[in-house]
Amino acid sequence: MNKISPIASLLACLFLAVSACANESGADLRAVIQEKFPGVQIDGVRPSPVAGVYEVVLGADTAYVSADGRYLFSGDLYEIDTRTNVTELSRTQARREVLAKLDERDMIVFEPAGEAKHTVTVFTDVECGYCRRLHSEIGRITQLGVRVRYLAYPRAGPGTDDWRKMEAVWCSLDRRRAITQAKLGQEVKAPDCGATPVASQYALGESVGVRGTPAIFAATGEYIGGYLPPERLLAELDELAKQHK
Repeated sequence: MNKISPIASLLACLFLAVSACANESGADLRAVIQEKFPGVQIDGVRPSPVAGVYEVVLGADTAYVSADGRYLFSGDLYEIDTRTNVTELSRTQARREVLAKLDERDMIVFEPAGEAKHTVTVFTDVECGYCRRLHSEIGRITQLGVRVRYLAYPRAGPGTDDWRKMEAVWCSLDRRRAITQAKLGQEVKAPDCGATPVASQYALGESVGVRGTPAIFAATGEYIGGYLPPERLLAELDELAKQHK
């Protein structure tokens, strides 16, 4: 199923908002956008590395607005000399902050027996083949010292059998056992527990740019990608850890 990124869905609104205030010299862009479109969640407006251009943070995504409010840019900004993707650095920082604030009581966490070397947050689906493959190796992953935090991302979307299966997993008293059963194709029976975090986790996945599952994020905010064999996953995490020292 095709996904529309949060920034794509807001670009038209943001364009109208900043254009409408083009003559409001010195106006606070964040306040202006918030006033024009109160439903748009603006997490920050700050100067970008380019003079006269401001970075608008939308969850884990980014847009750019000229200081006079006349122009809005979407896409990635690169520093030419170093070939650095400045926008991706901003996304990584935003994702790191978002992931650090999550309540693990709403997750399904698989812990190493000893000290954890790394923690990954994985948006998962019980129906996807590579999610099942990753989960089949969860013992080896944790044996290597990687702590795995699962968030729900039923790709088929709300109102589907996939969604209901994940609701049942999150309603189960033993979520780890339930998600293992579901990924084996077994039916999970659980009482209706009312509100679950599935909807909010799905929305979070949309906001941080999840387009497929499994979607693996390092604690440092980097999007590692989809399925990786356990040893390769550990190698990726070790390399990221070195870069952040």
